[in-house]
Amino acid sequence: MTTEIPYELAEATLAAARAKGVMIATAESCTGGMIIGSLTEVAGSSDVVERGFITYSNTAKREMLGVSPVTLAQYGAVAEQVAREMAEGAVSRSQAQIAVAVTGIAGPGGSEHKPEGRVCFGLAYEGHDTIVKTVEFGPIGRANVRSATVITALEMLCESLHSDRI
Repeated sequence: MTTEIPYELAEATLAAARAKGVMIATAESCTGGMIIGSLTEVAGSSDVVERGFITYSNTAKREMLGVSPVTLAQYGAVAEQVAREMAEGAVSRSQAQIAVAVTGIAGPGGSEHKPEGRVCFGLAYEGHDTIVKTVEFGPIGRANVRSATVITALEMLCESLHSDRI
């Protein structure tokens, strides 16, 4: 059973972006475009959705977002350092003021050091410190990890847009 992505969460995120007068970008690896897809599922989203970067490979992360080859070599693709650079790259390489980035191991598989269900998130907002965090969803299945990642990313965007920080 796949976790349902609440349409209302995408609507609330878009409404919060409208209220702040900001554009949103996404930088996605393990979700392959599901975050931007959930936002653009809402009619009228084009007034606040700027673009989505789908950077599944390390080459795409480097070329499209400017993720450092040194960062990738030192930490691997699934790391908070990479999520930070992805989010910051999405803001700097778009017309958006806020971006969420995700990189993780949806499964099946993983390793002793990077288990299935680990996802690293980055949230960059122009002129503010980038927020990073890692969530261990566990081996709940590929579809569930991806859906849970989308929900967490939308919650991060929505909460940040509602905070006084932005």
